[in-house]
Amino acid sequence: MNAGEPLPVVQHDVEIHSNRQAWERKPLLKAVYRKFHELIASRLDRSVKGQIVELGSGMGSIKEVIPDCITTDLFPNPWLDRQENAYRLKFADGSVSNLILFDVWHHLRYPGTALLEFQRVLAPGGRVIIFDPAISWTGRLVYGLFHHEPIGMDLEVTWDAPPGFKPEDADYFAAQGSATRIFWRREDPMRLAAWDLREATPLPSFEYFATGGFSGPQLGGPAVFALWRGLDHILAPFPRLFAARLLVVLRKTP
Repeated sequence: MNAGEPLPVVQHDVEIHSNRQAWERKPLLKAVYRKFHELIASRLDRSVKGQIVELGSGMGSIKEVIPDCITTDLFPNPWLDRQENAYRLKFADGSVSNLILFDVWHHLRYPGTALLEFQRVLAPGGRVIIFDPAISWTGRLVYGLFHHEPIGMDLEVTWDAPPGFKPEDADYFAAQGSATRIFWRREDPMRLAAWDLREATPLPSFEYFATGGFSGPQLGGPAVFALWRGLDHILAPFPRLFAARLLVVLRKTP
């Protein structure tokens, strides 16, 4: 797949079912994802009234950590709560307290259009919590060589959907560097003027790389993974070299 190349949107559902098979045979991948979900949970603002919603929930595993989270995806699946499209959500105005996007942001071809919809459904002070790839030197190498989705660091960001755009006509899009460019490098900060960017934390995660993700081989067993985890702590002060994941918190200004 090349950066910006359109694919049928059903590719999302194909990957969900493929990932679900890998998920069942990779307990260490489950353990790493649980830690990611715990990081996300620690950023929730439960003082804001409203529903906690995850977009693009895939297998819905976030419920193991946040059981009251409403899981959604573009396609209906029996393990998810409801079907939703990021560009046209079915939630009422101001009814959502926290909106979670785990490995979803880089699939938004029109991030500005999505942010407008997020503004609509969030209550004042509500949060968007984004967890996406971080493109450091290491991230560029690993994601570029071993992941099928393009990084797209040089792809022009198309913030706004064209006139006549219909959310149901959205295609499969991927640019893994999108969150890095927008939230970490702040390439176009005025586009976030309506938001309070509370956090953009790059995180090393050789432990995650060692799982092989959903499609690659796992590198070692539990004892080896403890070493990877220790390495992540050592390398944390050098995010531009070693970051693998980016944790972003946006707050809707009252």
